[in-house]
Amino acid sequence: MKEAEYYHLLYDGKVRCDLCPHHCVIAEGHRGRCRSRLCSDGKLYSEAYGHPCALAIDPIEKKPLAWFHPGSECLSIACTGCNLSCKNCQNHDISQVCPADVPSEDLSPEGVIELARRYHQDQIAYTYTEPLTWMEYMRDTAKLAHNAGMRNILVSAGYVCQEPLKDLLPYLDAANIDLKFFSETLYHQVSGASLQPVLDTLKAIREAGVWLEITHLLIPTVNDDEKMTLAMCHWLVEQGFGDVPLHITRFFPQYKMPDVPPTPLAELERARSIAKEEGIRRVK
Repeated sequence: MKEAEYYHLLYDGKVRCDLCPHHCVIAEGHRGRCRSRLCSDGKLYSEAYGHPCALAIDPIEKKPLAWFHPGSECLSIACTGCNLSCKNCQNHDISQVCPADVPSEDLSPEGVIELARRYHQDQIAYTYTEPLTWMEYMRDTAKLAHNAGMRNILVSAGYVCQEPLKDLLPYLDAANIDLKFFSETLYHQVSGASLQPVLDTLKAIREAGVWLEITHLLIPTVNDDEKMTLAMCHWLVEQGFGDVPLHITRFFPQYKMPDVPPTPLAELERARSIAKEEGIRRVK
């Protein structure tokens, strides 16, 4: 384990995590909602640091990034943990568990760089789970990659406090942020989070000059209302995201939503038309 950053001491050995907007108060021997940050002896530790549970070579389009070095590949890396609890999570077997629950590698940030070089990769994607919950490991790796002339890619739900995000942004080259719902109520009901911090993350990434693309999963009977799609796209254009690529993706039943049908193709086409009509120039 490595002592975490972004926390402060409370009382009776408890700590308060300041990494994400949950601000978990964690008692001795317990973990935060992300399941990978542990309170021990009055300190907060990142159990995921240096222990990736997934490594792969992926096409950049899988992230998905469609306008950032198209046709290239990246080394994808993930550790366990997520600060959301999405009922439709496609990677729940590694995102909704503790580091000790799944096999992992022992790989330092320096080891990640060596691995990327071994496989002739000049891009590293922090992906699959929620990289922002293993912020220290990602940031330390990204800094080394940046100094070595490699590109860093964040694939995230964007639920993070602004201070730790600002520490990461200088080393990022691209990001895909999942804007799940344009509704505080749905964020709470389906993902156990809230909308505003994600909007703040989008703004911070854009203002830092990092290449940004946005993903929006269209879930039948949940967030497929045309008025909600219209409101989301209107906000994006109004806030200056009209040139930011938007990926409208198809839902398939999984995890805690097995009875929700796949998104009809006609609904995807309609959502794409709404986005273009509102002024979003690149829609996938």
